[in-house]
Amino acid sequence: MIMQPKAKFRADYQGPAFTIDSVALDFYLDPASTRVTARSLVRRIADGPLCLDGEQLQLLSLKIDGQDYSEFEHNAQGQLELKSVPEQFELEIVTEIAPAENKALEGLYLSGDAYCTQCEAEGFRRITYFLDRPDVLAKYTTTVHAPKANFPFLLSNGNKVDSGEGENGYHWVRWEDPFPKPSYLFALVAGDFDLMEDSFTTRSGREVALQLFVDRGNLDRADHAMLSLKNAMAWDEQRFGLEYDLDIYMIVAVDFFNMGAMENKGLNVFNSKYVLANKATATDSDFLGIEAVIGHEYFHNWTGNRITCRDWFQLSLKEGLTVFRDQEFSSDLGSRAVNRIKNVRILRGHQFAEDAGPMAHPIRPDKVIEMNNFYTLTVYEKGSEVIRMLHTLLGEQAFQKGMQLYVKRHDGQAVTCDDFVAAMQDASGVDLTLFKRWYSQSGTPVVSLSGHYDLANKRYTLELSQRTPVTADQQDKLPLHIPVSIELLSADGESIPLSVDGAEVSPVLHLTEERQSWEFDNVGSKPVVVALQDFSAPVRLESNYSFAELMHIVEHAHNSFARWDAMQSIVVMWMQEAVGVLQAGEQLRIPAELISLVESILQQSMDAAFKAELLTLPSESELADSFDEVDIDAIATARDFLFESLAESLDAQFEQLELECQKHDQQSLNHADMGWRALRGVCLVYLGFSKPGLIVDVYQNSHLMTDKLAALGAANRAKIAERDAMFGDYEQQWQHDGLVMDKWFSLQACQHRDDVLLRVRELMSHPSFSFDNPNRLRSLVGAFCAANPRHFHAKDGSGYAFLGEILTRLNSSNPQVAARLITPLIQTKKLDSARKTLIIKQLKKLLALPDLSKDLFEKVDKALAQLQE
Repeated sequence: MIMQPKAKFRADYQGPAFTIDSVALDFYLDPASTRVTARSLVRRIADGPLCLDGEQLQLLSLKIDGQDYSEFEHNAQGQLELKSVPEQFELEIVTEIAPAENKALEGLYLSGDAYCTQCEAEGFRRITYFLDRPDVLAKYTTTVHAPKANFPFLLSNGNKVDSGEGENGYHWVRWEDPFPKPSYLFALVAGDFDLMEDSFTTRSGREVALQLFVDRGNLDRADHAMLSLKNAMAWDEQRFGLEYDLDIYMIVAVDFFNMGAMENKGLNVFNSKYVLANKATATDSDFLGIEAVIGHEYFHNWTGNRITCRDWFQLSLKEGLTVFRDQEFSSDLGSRAVNRIKNVRILRGHQFAEDAGPMAHPIRPDKVIEMNNFYTLTVYEKGSEVIRMLHTLLGEQAFQKGMQLYVKRHDGQAVTCDDFVAAMQDASGVDLTLFKRWYSQSGTPVVSLSGHYDLANKRYTLELSQRTPVTADQQDKLPLHIPVSIELLSADGESIPLSVDGAEVSPVLHLTEERQSWEFDNVGSKPVVVALQDFSAPVRLESNYSFAELMHIVEHAHNSFARWDAMQSIVVMWMQEAVGVLQAGEQLRIPAELISLVESILQQSMDAAFKAELLTLPSESELADSFDEVDIDAIATARDFLFESLAESLDAQFEQLELECQKHDQQSLNHADMGWRALRGVCLVYLGFSKPGLIVDVYQNSHLMTDKLAALGAANRAKIAERDAMFGDYEQQWQHDGLVMDKWFSLQACQHRDDVLLRVRELMSHPSFSFDNPNRLRSLVGAFCAANPRHFHAKDGSGYAFLGEILTRLNSSNPQVAARLITPLIQTKKLDSARKTLIIKQLKKLLALPDLSKDLFEKVDKALAQLQE
């Protein structure tokens, strides 16, 4: 009988019986048998046994205060339990590990020829037996020994304090981190790299050495990452008053990495995707992504490192807050409106589906089997939205006072989400008791809007109501504190001042009950309500807007996000009608008003990046989210029809705009030029149907990867005759560069051709593809399953069977990546019964695996429970 993994509950949290004040680590690196010696100063702080976490370790010796010690055993949880230890002592443990065999990429492993670590959430236990939990903070000294010829750089956390030569060609380097930290922030890197060096002078006048390590030959792709780091350091001082605290800050780019990057204290390990870029190899989106991720990991120095989580259920304490900070960083440096739009696309296209799926959970989960499964969009992106709502409710000044109090109170501590909210409440004087429900309640709230205009008294009554649908993890829902930012537009498009009983009021309404109303006076004509400006809360909005009212918002709203949102709503409104028309077997048509609206947008003078967003149709996944039951094929057919109809009707206008874009683009990386390139890329996708020669010309003659990828995307979309030749040329040029080939793999996986799955299977044998590299898997398999819904959800179930095969293979090698790739297979609530039956078949096959990992078990088990309820 197979034992099912047991869940852990937030309510069961207990502090450790012992803590570790300091640890000295000594590594002798070897791919097959790395020896690790850990000398820890251990101290009892509560009643209970000393239980050390450890996985896949060979224990060589264990000593207490220098004497061999044998009174230990492995308990039911797999921990090493030590009996009858002193109240305070030195613990020495020697273990042996095999980095070359570590395909899970947790703990210490090999990335190509370099050693690196990933210890969040629970990877340190694969290095040595330890109190591997975030509420045990110790000072670390790390000494690394390795052959100097192959590993000239030996890196770890903190400041370099000593180095020397050893025997047999070895050398060693010692690092000391003066700040206590949990084990998940430990890092070690050893390899032969190209090094970029710079410095940053803090506001207090300290000079910090900046070092960026990349694989040999990639130094020409490191400039932007270094610039982004310096910008992040300056911004954090200016906006949050937070200064860096070590003498050195290091970033290492590695090819094999499960995540985007890791904020290890002073030594950030990055997926090379978020470091390496120049204009020939990376798109503008890549550059912006690098800027955001570099900023995110740097900002963790205070919101995650100096102040960390008490337990892993509090993960959003550091991640939601730091995502908010990196979003603000990107918005302050670039276009606030465009950044807001992109953030909301992620929420609506993916996080809302997570709320509706089997893995639904609050931003602070209550129950978990495998902690890696809660590195989710809910914890990160929705967690950021909760911080943003706090910022909206308090305002910038009070929010910053709250941040200052939070840092003052908790520097050097492992704390909870409640501690953060308490600091915000105490600093501002605002009662946040009701607001805290956002931390404990899962699901996407639905806010309904209706209004009544009293012409005689020139009064407008706005009524808002809220409800949160039942989710897989919670039945009972309570009202939340929802900030709803509004504007009232007059018939001529002017903004109507908001007045209640003659007094001006804030545009942010506080919806705190199931139903509330507001009566505004001095309203001269029936207004159109612009709701959720800047997406002031992560909710769905229900309203009875007419097509004309939505057009009025697109044309006149003063908030850019609201204009874009109204445009999305117009497309969704048409799509919902179109799917019904297709299901009835009738002919589709595009309203003349919709074509006129798009034509008007094409001709208006506005920010180029924002115009590009207005002209970009919602994805199939975003559109599916607006249906109670998803008709995969009808959505795909209707979206194609709309796209091609706009391309045909407005061909001349798109051509004119594309020419205008060429005039403005100076090929720099400033945000204005990026905006013009983004807009040109949108035009090219529409023009691909009528002007394939233009698409080929852009691909062949541009030196920018942004333009080349735009041309390839257009060739893909329009299926032009030259497409295969263009793809072949790209392959020939870049086949030896995995990161650049990732873009090619993704484009192939998203093709709208009947044999695309066969093509994906063929590409898994491509010389540039590696099953062991998470980036390659995500670019090909992940793109097909998550970004090509019409083919992944094929009626014959072939897409589901393919993903089932991949997950079975990954289960034993890299279960963390498997658990992320499974998402499209378990977010099935809105699918038809035939597809659900096919998915159930695949999930049951996975559940029957004799060695099913905890990562996959948790998701498969919950998905089956939801499907079979």
